[in-house]
Amino acid sequence: MKKILLSSLLRLSFASARANYIFIPMDDSQTDHLRAYGITYAVLEMNDEAYWMLNYRGGAFMFKYREEYEDLMLARNVSYEIIQDIQSTNLIAELSDINVNQNPMKLEKAPKIAVYSPPGMQPWDDAVTMVLTYAKIPYDTIYDTEVIGGLLPTYNWLHLHHEDFTGQYGKFWAAYKNASWYQEQVRSSEILAKKLGFSKVSELKLGVAEKIRDYVAGGGYLFAMCSATDSYDIALAAEGIDICEAPFDYDGTDPDAQSKLDFSKCFAFEDFTIYEDASRYEYSNIDMTESRNMTQKFDFFTLFEFSAKADEVATMLTQNHLSVIKGFLGQTTAFNKNLLKSNVIILGENKQANEVRYMHSQFGKGFWTFYGGHDPEDYQHRVGDEPTDLSLHPNSAGYRLILNNVLFPAAKKKEIKT
Repeated sequence: MKKILLSSLLRLSFASARANYIFIPMDDSQTDHLRAYGITYAVLEMNDEAYWMLNYRGGAFMFKYREEYEDLMLARNVSYEIIQDIQSTNLIAELSDINVNQNPMKLEKAPKIAVYSPPGMQPWDDAVTMVLTYAKIPYDTIYDTEVIGGLLPTYNWLHLHHEDFTGQYGKFWAAYKNASWYQEQVRSSEILAKKLGFSKVSELKLGVAEKIRDYVAGGGYLFAMCSATDSYDIALAAEGIDICEAPFDYDGTDPDAQSKLDFSKCFAFEDFTIYEDASRYEYSNIDMTESRNMTQKFDFFTLFEFSAKADEVATMLTQNHLSVIKGFLGQTTAFNKNLLKSNVIILGENKQANEVRYMHSQFGKGFWTFYGGHDPEDYQHRVGDEPTDLSLHPNSAGYRLILNNVLFPAAKKKEIKT
């Protein structure tokens, strides 16, 4: 016990005398990129500020030394360096130089996180809950009751589970209509819709989509993956229009549904064509999954490099140790570039295939980000597949993009240019 106490005292004395900051590299030297985000989040939770070194060593982090932070990094196998106060000062000055494409972005407060996910879902059912759990970043799970009840403004950041906001149950009807899990999903959704005062599930989902729209417009941060991206915009465009075939809502669609769509209500897409056939496993021509002719070997997308001083938001969202990211499939895999609105900023694309995988923009006072695919480390995740073990992928570049979005709301607001 005396030896442990002496070791701790010596370590603290050394840190106080010679080193005042902890520096976390995020380049190829990092042993666990994903948990490094969790460490930085923990620092913010302790009301300490941190620096995100944009475009420097893979988007490194830096914060004042505390023994408990060093203990956390040792326990979680996160690589770090202890540097002197003068070194940290010089580094900030170096990255602030107008002539370099780097920027020390100050992070101030840990964002309060909500994950929109139906009851009964496990953390491994969704890539975001998996990586938040692995990185040890806390979050609340909410669903339709909480959203309709007006709880969204109490959160800084919202993730949309791979949901179907059109009320067509993911268009799984043709393949899984006899499966017990599908039948239970329909039953519980219809009960919840009636409980919340809606006559149809599609009307409930539209109500949720509109609450989310208002949340973003008021300054919220939205991150959506897989089918929660295109189905969300389709739901907004189809407000007041029946686009659900009888297997989903017991009556037919509006025969003029396509011509009545209002694309001005959408976040990201316009001029798309919806697929009303209940047996077709696709919502519209937004998603490229059906049309893409690509094998796993050649499936990748490239991140854009943005100006760290002029485009801070886009730069934060693309921080990585790799610029080429391996692709992965989902119910919604990639977005048709021809259908994007002009204000959408493309963060990652496969230019040859004319498909966008990662994008964002501003809406009102807030921001949204759409990321195609289901699981960055499971190329083709199927219903019933085993969950991904992220301890086998601690340096996942695809998962890093999710965590960039988690930390983005912590940035000092007056420093962000849009």
